[in-house]
Amino acid sequence: MELSSSFGSAAPEYAEHRPDYAQEAVRWALDPAPGRRVLDLGAGTGKLTGTLAAVGAEVTAVEPDPAMLAELRRARPEVRALSGSAERIPLPDASVDAVLAGNAMHWFDMAVAGPEIARVLAPGGVLAGLWNVLDDSVDWVAGLARVSGSAVIGPRDTPAAWRAETAGAHLPRAGGAAARFGSPEQEGFPHAQRRTADSLVATLATRAGLLTMPERERAATLGRIRAFLAGRPETAEGEFMLPMLTCVLRVQRL
Repeated sequence: MELSSSFGSAAPEYAEHRPDYAQEAVRWALDPAPGRRVLDLGAGTGKLTGTLAAVGAEVTAVEPDPAMLAELRRARPEVRALSGSAERIPLPDASVDAVLAGNAMHWFDMAVAGPEIARVLAPGGVLAGLWNVLDDSVDWVAGLARVSGSAVIGPRDTPAAWRAETAGAHLPRAGGAAARFGSPEQEGFPHAQRRTADSLVATLATRAGLLTMPERERAATLGRIRAFLAGRPETAEGEFMLPMLTCVLRVQRL
């Protein structure tokens, strides 16, 4: 709970530094949906909301954290943005064609959220989780992951680990619940973010593991990352592209 509630304290930084999502990934997530009404669930400051709007979706955003919701409303005043959570969605039955969650689905209590998501989805509707992960097939990115440590680059933050960690993310953690969604599909789409060493450090500083880390340990971790980036020719000077993938887990409501 401490991790999932840590982001509000850094809402402006999150809005400034976190990446958006690859449009191709969002289109793939929405492809089987019966219509264009989309719920961005756990919308944060609206990173996925913006991409959904760009591909022509009719977006409603729902976010539980007041600071994150305020940033979303400031950045996206044209979007209907509501206070709520995956476990208590403030929408009527069968009112959306797709529910998408950007770097948020792993926080949901699917034993409660699964039935609630199924309730608001129209028949044949889509549930999709999207995660931006680091492309560790690139040598310097793999080195960054090693230097940063597991509190910063976690179990869903590189492609192979993401596939293993999220294959059952649409299921309740405890067994015994009735199936509400079909078989999962997973796919990854190339993405990138223009960064400098300073802005990449600021981006990583918005990770939950760092936000909740004791200050001395946090400073030491960020210092290691800065030293690594200063020592690599790809990142030592000026702007560079951070190689990523937008990875998608997609299921349909039964």
